Amino acid sequence: MNRTARVQRTTEEVTVDVQLGLDGSGNAKIQTGVGFLDHMLCLVAQRAGIDVDITAQGDLDVGEHHTVEDVAIALGEALDTALGDGTGIRRYGSSLLPMDESLALVAIDLSGRAHTAFPTPLDGRIGNFDAQCIGEFFFAFARAGRLTLHLRLLAGENRHHQAEALFKGLGMALGQAIERVSETGVPSTKGVLR
Repeated sequence: MNRTARVQRTTEEVTVDVQLGLDGSGNAKIQTGVGFLDHMLCLVAQRAGIDVDITAQGDLDVGEHHTVEDVAIALGEALDTALGDGTGIRRYGSSLLPMDESLALVAIDLSGRAHTAFPTPLDGRIGNFDAQCIGEFFFAFARAGRLTLHLRLLAGENRHHQAEALFKGLGMALGQAIERVSETGVPSTKGVLR
C-alpha cells in the first residue's frame, strides 16, 4: 500500500501545497514564509520518519495566523488521506520529550475522531513569531487529520524550548502511531477505524 498524499488548499488568505509520504526517512522541504513554523515542521518530519514537501503563500502582512492554520489543515488532511482506512497501523503513540529545561508529554490516537487537549497553550512571542499560533496549529491539525491529540507542558521556561519539545514530541508520537504492525485488519474492536 502506497501511503502518500497530496493536498492543495486555496483560500482568499493562503495557498498551500502539501505532499506527504508516511514511509519515508524524515526528509523535509518546507517553505511557508514563516521561518519558525518551517523549523518546527522539519522537527516533526525528522522525528516521525515521514517525508514532507510543503509550500505556502499567505497574507503574512496581517500576521502568520492564517498561514499556520491553513498549513495545519492541509497537513492534517494529507495525513488522513495517506492513512487510508488505517489497516495495519499501531494507531497509538506517545512521547515524553525533554528539550533542555522543558519537558513535553504528547499522546496521539489515529482514531478518526478529532479532539485536542492542550490546557496550557503558549503565548507571547518567540522571536517575531506569535506563540499563540502553536495551539492553533495543533487544534487545526487534529481536526483535519481526524485524530485525538493530548499535549502537556510539564516543565520549561524558554518558549522556544517548550515549542520544540511539543513539536518533537508530536513527531515521535506520530511516528509510533503510523507504524505498520500488521498486514491486515484495523486496530479497533469495531472493525473500522477511519
